[in-house]
Amino acid sequence: MFKQRLISGIVLVIIAFVTLYIGGFLTFFVVAGISLIGDYELMRVIRQEKSALAVIIYTGSILFYLLLLLDLQTYILPLALFILIVLLAAYVFTFPRYEFTHVAVSFFCFFYVTVMLSYIYQIRILENGGYKVVLLFLSAWGNDTLAYCAGRLFGKHKMSPVLSPKKTVEGAVGGVLGAGLLGALYGLLAQHFINESFNMAAGFAVICAVGGLISIIGDLAASAIKRNTGVKDYGTLIPGHGGILDRFDSIIFIAPIIYYMLLTVIQIG
Repeated sequence: MFKQRLISGIVLVIIAFVTLYIGGFLTFFVVAGISLIGDYELMRVIRQEKSALAVIIYTGSILFYLLLLLDLQTYILPLALFILIVLLAAYVFTFPRYEFTHVAVSFFCFFYVTVMLSYIYQIRILENGGYKVVLLFLSAWGNDTLAYCAGRLFGKHKMSPVLSPKKTVEGAVGGVLGAGLLGALYGLLAQHFINESFNMAAGFAVICAVGGLISIIGDLAASAIKRNTGVKDYGTLIPGHGGILDRFDSIIFIAPIIYYMLLTVIQIG
């Protein structure tokens, strides 16, 4: 099991590196594909992955990414409203085939998976985006690894005993501080290759620390959804890791946060 998890983890890192390094259409299509798979996984949790509601969400996600590709973001809110209207139409005209919770989760799926994951691509297309997108992984995976180490060494106080008994307050603090330190070190390194209007060491440290803190919420939220719905993993796509949502649960939450924090520090700088 550990060997399988290690190998698939290495493969995943290589794919992520190549995809984000090349950028452009490759990053766009990979992120869009990941979003559609994530949509399927979340709809599968409520056993509606092949329903009319799912088709509406899949179609809406494709349209969303087309708007993003064509730089027509002003139409994204109207698209979201249109998706809601179509979902409600399917709900009322086929009543009582679907429950209200199915409609609510479907609409949540569009924002939680499609919209929030799209910020990976949106960060990549920023100026020097190839360097900035690394902050996502320093925040999420860096925090996760360092929180585990800090928790093993110093953990005494349970952070969420019912939802995640192994997570501790000490581990969380260590993960956030560790993510901030990784961000600072990365900023010191990156400043030799790119020019920005702000202090990259300080800016990246703050971004990674805040991202690390938010990633904890993302991780726990994904666990809570699985607990409520009685599933162990969202999928089986990644051997040893589960599905896309199991591996990207933290990334989903922090991608939009880091995007807007980057815009803020650029404007301030």
